Amino acid sequence: MKESAGAMSSLVTDGSSKALDSTFQQTHGGQLRPYKAAAFHVPSCASPPRLVDAGDVSKVSDVLKQYLFRVGDDGTCLYDPNFLDVCNPPLAPGTTYRFKYVLVESTEGIVKDQTLWSDPIKTRRVKLPLQVDTWPGRRSGAMIVITSILSVLLFLLLAGMLAAVSSAVMRPEGPSAETRCTPQTAQPSDPRPQLGSE
Repeated sequence: MKESAGAMSSLVTDGSSKALDSTFQQTHGGQLRPYKAAAFHVPSCASPPRLVDAGDVSKVSDVLKQYLFRVGDDGTCLYDPNFLDVCNPPLAPGTTYRFKYVLVESTEGIVKDQTLWSDPIKTRRVKLPLQVDTWPGRRSGAMIVITSILSVLLFLLLAGMLAAVSSAVMRPEGPSAETRCTPQTAQPSDPRPQLGSE
């Protein structure tokens, strides 16, 4: 049922405890009251599926059909004017729905048990393929290339700065900057007279 159908129309039984048998078409897609989306037998709890079967690809589909129900799985019944049986057509986009399971005795149609209504579930609005934005943040290809190049250059600049700083800090200590000079005194040489005969 659609969430907008209201609380009074959330009853799934008539006055005699029999389950309503309204179809999708009769309720205008759940706008008036709940409609019957599907009928299936209660799965056997005595022999639940085995984990080994879940690993076998050929058996997974059969196991899921016993324990899983997909709402909106039948697209053919909606467009067939002669179809009067239970219809489970695709749900309208952008619409909020609520669901419940009802246990009905198959011979008399009397409701034996039922779940609470589910929390509201909203379907997404479908976009046309041409309306889907394919670029992240609506950026052009050139802007993405320029941003990538600038990011790489910034990384290289930061790596160079880190290398320069680390080499300056880690430089081994050599001779001290203070050099001590020992003054050398020049000793005067004795001037010897030059002799011509020598």
